[in-house]
Amino acid sequence: MHVNYDDLAKSITALTEGEDDQVALMATVACEVHHADSRFDWTGFYRVTAPETLKIGPYQGGHGCLVIPFERGVCGAAARTQKVQLVPDVNAFTGHIACASSTQSELVLPVFNSDGNLIAVFDIDSDQPDIFTQEDADRLGIILENVFERQP
Repeated sequence: MHVNYDDLAKSITALTEGEDDQVALMATVACEVHHADSRFDWTGFYRVTAPETLKIGPYQGGHGCLVIPFERGVCGAAARTQKVQLVPDVNAFTGHIACASSTQSELVLPVFNSDGNLIAVFDIDSDQPDIFTQEDADRLGIILENVFERQP
């Protein structure tokens, strides 16, 4: 099953309309995205909680890492560079943190608030290699912008 991004965007917009609590928004987005596609094994947020530090936020799937410094892993790279990380093979990614040994590929998107400040990264893991596409990155990026950049 692949994501119907038009339906997903409509659903997330309807569910998050009028909500301004970031944790509630993250929980809703993580749940909706996770259940939208069988390729997604772990779907969730790592929140910026201190300088150069990410801590686990709302997610779906098995346990995640509790703390990720900006200088480590795919999530850290997304936070540090503020750029999408589309990783077809996590084993080839220098400094990859194996929170789950089953993860083969990963997509991580930076999440910004309306002031343009990095507030989190959105992490999706798959147990299939090279499973994420540029369309996944682009369409999820638009969804994240619509949810989080409209917030104060």
